[in-house]
Amino acid sequence: MRELEQEALAAIREARDLEALKTLKARYLGKKGLLTQEMKALASLPLEERKAKGQALNALKEAIEQALEEREKALVEEELRRALERERQDVSLPGVEVFTGGLHPITLMERELVEIFRSLGYQAVEGPEVESEFFNFDALNIPEHHPARDMWDTFWLEGEEHSLPGPLGEEVRGRLLLRTHTSPMQVRYMVAHTPPFRIVVPGRVFRFEQTDATHEAVFHQLEGLVVGEGITMAHLKGAIYELAQALYGPESRVRFQPVYFPFVEPGAQFAIWWPEGRKWLELGGAGMVHPKVFQAVEEYRKALGLPPAYQGVTGFAFGLGIERLAMLRYNIPDIRYFFGGRLKFLEQFRGIL
Repeated sequence: MRELEQEALAAIREARDLEALKTLKARYLGKKGLLTQEMKALASLPLEERKAKGQALNALKEAIEQALEEREKALVEEELRRALERERQDVSLPGVEVFTGGLHPITLMERELVEIFRSLGYQAVEGPEVESEFFNFDALNIPEHHPARDMWDTFWLEGEEHSLPGPLGEEVRGRLLLRTHTSPMQVRYMVAHTPPFRIVVPGRVFRFEQTDATHEAVFHQLEGLVVGEGITMAHLKGAIYELAQALYGPESRVRFQPVYFPFVEPGAQFAIWWPEGRKWLELGGAGMVHPKVFQAVEEYRKALGLPPAYQGVTGFAFGLGIERLAMLRYNIPDIRYFFGGRLKFLEQFRGIL
């Protein structure tokens, strides 16, 4: 009996894993185990001998069960320790970076411009990119065969007759094109609203341009329109001055030079002094809303049964290219980078808000 106890306890202590321990349990305590066989043999012994040996076997069984339990606990703890060692993480090291998206640099620049004008009391509105010939040209004092149309070689939709919703949801029929500027929203907004108001219109425009480092067939503009009583060129220059101050600080200045645009009179090309680059940046065109634009708006409103709203008022409008400002802000040498879809380029702007 003593030899069986020593053998069993030694084997249990030396068990390397739970599988080996399971085998030992079956060897000694299973249905055909050594201890079980000894228990069965008790029936053939005399009563006194049976009693003494039975007590010894019960004691041995308890010792083996306790040894199995302790060894099992030790093996489980050892396996857990090894697992923790294998899967250990050094929390002092940086974590794995999770990829996050970001805003496009044009979107970043557009949002900044819109916020500047919102702080000046302007409302931001948007218009359709597919536009009618009437809103894109005719109502802006650019009738068919007008030489100013040569400024915009245009993407036209096939066919002569299409329809799209007008400013108040009415059907507008005629030729359609991808808008060449954001100025059609001047007419659309004036038809649906009465002065005074101040709006800016950000959006994408399309022109048939030969692409190079500074020209693209698709680009973005920010249009501004202010209409009310007593609006003058001084108010226009003040708006552009506030834009310059917000973008480039107190050292920035504004310069206007006379230029022709069909939908403003007088018209001007405006530039902003860029202190960091020590040069003038020609950003866009501006001027007082042409009387013929107000006339086109009134005629359109009359056709819809609306009362006159633009008699005795004046207004100014301006437009600028967003890409130009974004290229300067983010030191981008080629406008084509904006639309190339290269991930390495776009990743630079992650986290910029």
